[in-house]
Amino acid sequence: MSIETTQTAINMSDTAKLIELLEDKALPIEEVESIYNAYKNHKEIVGQVAMNLSLRTSVYERDKEYSPIMVSLLIDISQNPIDMGARWAVAKNPHTPVEVLRHLANDSINLVRALVATNPATPSDVLEKFFNDEKIVRDGLSGNPNTPVKLLKILADDSDKMVRMRLAENRAAPKEIIERLLDDNDVDVTKAAKANLGERA
Repeated sequence: MSIETTQTAINMSDTAKLIELLEDKALPIEEVESIYNAYKNHKEIVGQVAMNLSLRTSVYERDKEYSPIMVSLLIDISQNPIDMGARWAVAKNPHTPVEVLRHLANDSINLVRALVATNPATPSDVLEKFFNDEKIVRDGLSGNPNTPVKLLKILADDSDKMVRMRLAENRAAPKEIIERLLDDNDVDVTKAAKANLGERA
């Protein structure tokens, strides 16, 4: 796939082709930027650019795919009113700058706030405020490595199995909290806690 293909599709306003190109996470980031800049007011393309950035980013290999262009695109999309849905992809991206995450932490859409709550780049003071948010937002805190320990202690007794499960898998959670989950009444939670402690041994 060549730069010429992308430029031709932009010049011909071939949105179907551009969306197809954006579905490939191997598309050079410079070409993603060119498409975005040409179609900032096209809801479907803005959404697909956000999805492309999401696909090419690994939460486990946070330095992979990092580039100033990606950060610039994430900042721009977070402020682009054309597609509200694109903000969720920005909210969960580990390359999203802290100031953007702080802004999205006040988003009116609870799913956007929930994804900011799961983002490993979100600072602990923002996460602390989420503890009093809606359940969908609060639930994201248990798996976040930056969640303050005092909140993790409370979440260890949460009635929702999935909250305790994410906490049992949280590699940054203190050992004593994970050890408490070894006695959980759900077998999946105890298995996850055992696996977590086993990886630390």
